[in-house]
Amino acid sequence: MGQTNSNSNQENSDPKDTSSFFSILITTFSTIFLAELGDKTQLATLILSAQSGRPLIIFIGAALALISTSLLGVLIGRWIANNLPRQRFTAVSGIIMLSLGIYLVSQGFFDFFKIKI
Repeated sequence: MGQTNSNSNQENSDPKDTSSFFSILITTFSTIFLAELGDKTQLATLILSAQSGRPLIIFIGAALALISTSLLGVLIGRWIANNLPRQRFTAVSGIIMLSLGIYLVSQGFFDFFKIKI
């Protein structure tokens, strides 16, 4: 009769939460969609589909593979968020990205000028 629901805060969802949900969803979709367009995974899928003549099976396999790698990324990202301070993670990931960039540019430079290390 006079019972209060402990989940009353969760039932009355804030419109800001919905807007945040869609904002995150759209940002994630557009980022991943644009990053995956024309990459080696899409080209491999195109080639496999052309070779096998079974596009539905290729689509299912590719979709499951992308879902699996995305799940792995989300789980590792969640672990990192829970176990590393954000500033340290930002610094480490920045250093890794800069290192990869320098490496790739140097490889392109050496390949262009046919320099052997």
